[in-house]
Amino acid sequence: MDARVEEDGKGRRQAYNVCLEPCAIERGMRIIGGKWTGSILWHLKDGPVRFNDLSRMIGGASKKMISERLRQLETQGLITRTVMETAPVSVHYEITELGRTALGFLDELRKWSESLPEGLTTS
Repeated sequence: MDARVEEDGKGRRQAYNVCLEPCAIERGMRIIGGKWTGSILWHLKDGPVRFNDLSRMIGGASKKMISERLRQLETQGLITRTVMETAPVSVHYEITELGRTALGFLDELRKWSESLPEGLTTS
C-alpha cells in the first residue's frame, strides 16, 4: 500500500496506487474492528467461556450486543459455539485457531493503549 497523491504543474492532484475497496487494512478492520469484537476474542483466549460469564467480563456491553458480535465471529470462523446439555442448557464459546491469529496484534494494541498518555480521551 504505497498510495500517494501527486500534483501536476497546473495544481491538479492525482491519486496513485489507491487502496481499492476493501484494501487489506479495511478488510481486517471490517472483521475485527467492530465494537466489543477484540474484547470478546481476548476474553476467550484462555479457554471456553459461558455466555453469561462472558457478558460479565465485558463491562458496558449489552447482552444483545455481545450476542450479535458472537454470531458474527462464529459466522467468520473466529469462534465456535457449543450448546451444553445441562439443566438449564448453557452455551460455551471458544476461540478457533483462526481467531487465535488475531491475539498477537490484539496484545500489541493492548500494550500500545497502555502506553498512551493519561489525558488522551477515547471519544
